[in-house]
Formats: sequence, structure tokens, C-alpha cells
Amino acid sequence: MRHPWTQLYVHLVWSTWKRAPLLTREIQPRVYSVLQHQASKLGADVIAIGGIEDHVHVLLRYPPKIALSDLVQRMKGASSHFVTHVMRSPDAFKWQGGYGAFTLTKRAVPWVRDYVLNQERHHREGSLYRDLERTET
Repeated sequence: MRHPWTQLYVHLVWSTWKRAPLLTREIQPRVYSVLQHQASKLGADVIAIGGIEDHVHVLLRYPPKIALSDLVQRMKGASSHFVTHVMRSPDAFKWQGGYGAFTLTKRAVPWVRDYVLNQERHHREGSLYRDLERTET
């Protein structure tokens, strides 16, 4: 049986509820780990995860067998559940409903990977690429 071969790259970004600074340095690595694990379970290859206290960026390659909206919903749901029920965070943790999704070519992957991994610097220096920061219309 033949299988399709695809290279579907997407840059995702979404925010915490009301842009609250909930992604502290203490929980970021654990939340990112859950995001990576959930994406992998769904067949996606995570290339980079980064962000700051109020939003997260994920660069990944995903399979055509899952709708992008389902992938995002399940990643957000798993990470929110983890913070709320496993970590038992005293702060209410919730993601905003919307998200941004930007497709890219394989050639753009290294540039976007660098952008995602250096979010703190980009925000500190004001060197943001506004189109990659949008989470809603």
C-alpha cells in the first residue's frame, strides 16, 4: 500500500486567556513538553517551541490525516489539563480560544525556527515579525 509523502509546515501561535502572564519560567518547560508529546502522538514532528509569559509559538510539520484545527485543539487541551489537574496550579490556567496558523515552505523553516526559539529576545528588543504574532483577526 502506498502512502502520501507530504511536507506540510506550519507556524502556530496562541495566547493565554486574556493574555495573562501564566507561562512562567517554572512551568514553561513542562508545558512545552506536553505540547510536544501531544503533537507527536498525533503524528506531527515538532521543530521548535518558544514563547513568553502570555503566548506560545510552535513550529511543526504535520500529517494530512489530521485537521490542523484538531491538532491545535488537542495540544491546547492536553497542556491546559496538565497544568490544571497534574501540576495543580493555584492559578487558573486557560488558553484563549483563537490561534494563528501560518504555512511556510521548507526553505523558511530555519528562519522561523530561529524566530520561535528566540521569542524572549525578539520581545525584549522589539524585533517582532508582527504577522507571526497574530492570534486573531
